[in-house]
Amino acid sequence: MDAATALAAILTRLATLHAPAIVLADRTSPADTGLFPRGPGRADAMTRPQSILFACTMNTVRSPMAEAIARHYFGRDVYFASAGLKRGEPDPFAIAAMDEIGVDMSRHRPHTFEELEDSNFDLIVTLSPEAHHKALEFTRAMAVDVVYWPTPDATVTQGSRDAILSAYRDVRDRLTGRIMDLLGRAPVAGG
Repeated sequence: MDAATALAAILTRLATLHAPAIVLADRTSPADTGLFPRGPGRADAMTRPQSILFACTMNTVRSPMAEAIARHYFGRDVYFASAGLKRGEPDPFAIAAMDEIGVDMSRHRPHTFEELEDSNFDLIVTLSPEAHHKALEFTRAMAVDVVYWPTPDATVTQGSRDAILSAYRDVRDRLTGRIMDLLGRAPVAGG
């Protein structure tokens, strides 16, 4: 399957997969406040966050997938990074699922919040409950929005290789939809 066909399949599935972001604690989602409009009057370069951190538990599947997808489509406009609570090992299923849509994640090396080169972000998107709590703690004295996107953990899937890869594709497709919705324009490969 070529990248264009894979992307078309992803966008078709998004209608049934897309769910709104959930925000915990007393912080509100930038999308919910109208800071980043959705629909026909979507976010432009003036209202779009200029730096986004994606965070999950191990920085091996969810957050690096989100970073790679966002960088692939919006990397010329926005700075992206990812981090985890703990540093895991690169996940070959995540790499395979991303390769299917023409996004190379093979050079990603997992790292933690403490290992970030820069901690100044406009938005932190957390993809696991543990990462959300860490992000709120991490940003206690910072002016940064933190949003929680509940995202399934594909690593707990059992069964055949196809069943496991299907779970990773589901995570990839959900993240693609949310990123497109947040950043407000149709994907254009490479930025």
